[in-house]
Amino acid sequence: MAPSGQKKKGILERLDAGEVVIGDGGFVFALEKRGYVKAGPWTPEAAAEHPEAVRQLHREFLRAGANVMQTFTFYASDDKLENRGNVQRFTGQQINEAACDLAREVAEEGDALVAGGVSQTPSFLSCKSENDVKQIFKKQLDVFVQKNVDFLIAEYFEHVEEAEWAVQVLKSTGKPVAATLCIGPEGDLNGISPGECAVRLVKAGAQIVGVNCHFDPEMCVKTVRMMKEGVEKAGLKAHYMSQPLAYHTPDCNRQGFIDLPEFPFSLEPRILSRWDMQKYAREAYDAGIRYIGGCCGFEPYHVRALAEELTAERGFLPAGSDKHGLWGAELKMHTKPWVRARARRDYWEKLKPASGRPYCPAFSMPDSWGVTKGHADLMQQKEATTQDQLKELFTKRRKCKFLHKI
Repeated sequence: MAPSGQKKKGILERLDAGEVVIGDGGFVFALEKRGYVKAGPWTPEAAAEHPEAVRQLHREFLRAGANVMQTFTFYASDDKLENRGNVQRFTGQQINEAACDLAREVAEEGDALVAGGVSQTPSFLSCKSENDVKQIFKKQLDVFVQKNVDFLIAEYFEHVEEAEWAVQVLKSTGKPVAATLCIGPEGDLNGISPGECAVRLVKAGAQIVGVNCHFDPEMCVKTVRMMKEGVEKAGLKAHYMSQPLAYHTPDCNRQGFIDLPEFPFSLEPRILSRWDMQKYAREAYDAGIRYIGGCCGFEPYHVRALAEELTAERGFLPAGSDKHGLWGAELKMHTKPWVRARARRDYWEKLKPASGRPYCPAFSMPDSWGVTKGHADLMQQKEATTQDQLKELFTKRRKCKFLHKI
């Protein structure tokens, strides 16, 4: 924590000095499991409806070692908040304001910064104009400026074009801008390579670029490496960040985990262990990534694992490590001798965890509908999805599954 009365170092000041910045985790998934977010819309009205739940999760990520409190404003644009019959008791402005206040309150309890975030919009998928989409970002940005967040993140974009528009809007504030795409090594949904995506984001004004969501740590680190190579080849400079899923996704296609049949309610068998997270933190650091965090599936203990793995580089342990012996060391206090025998690093590093599911496959078959911006199936609407529309989708899904089999 910064000494009393001393100004905290900003995000670029930290990264320019080579410091490791630990991000937080995935709020929508964590709060859905806790009963505060509705799966489907995945919107963040809990910031206004249940501020105590959002505050507590911020606090747990801070205690786990996070240096950044992202405002819980994922999908908090007006068009997404009201998409497909989603009814709100609060306005988009109220939700964004509440999210900023909560993030700031908890950030001040430690040496953390507040990042205001925007994400992809239904309006872009529905082929609205560049000006229309930018105006949506601008409404959220007005709140972030009013609340004086420390920096800005354009996150979770499947198309680099929309991410560029977001960065162009965010950079108008003069605050530092980070931009992360939810892409893998195959690039965005239009087939634009990670390297070219990164170059376009840097040229649009982002000082930090990378990926978040849709893929596991191994895939995300690989993708950021490709981004870094592209930026360096273009003679540009940037800092790099990675905020992957906490799920193993080796069987994903370009669309990522939302194409997996287990999404979103049966992903638990894929969850990464804390030891997997330590491996991720080390691989990300070795790849030159200095902003290392997580997205969907990440819980505070995952973030603590990142911080613990990089203790030497950071120079300290997080507060949450007071209740966690490194590499299982505190198991030496267990009553059972065979559990005490597990109080060592080589045991946990070499363990191959069993799933306990003897009839389940190791991999799944992604849905692979192959549609993106401009396709009729992705045109959004304010009205609720009708039963006839659902029946049509059920029929299409059966047809896709049949075609995959042949």
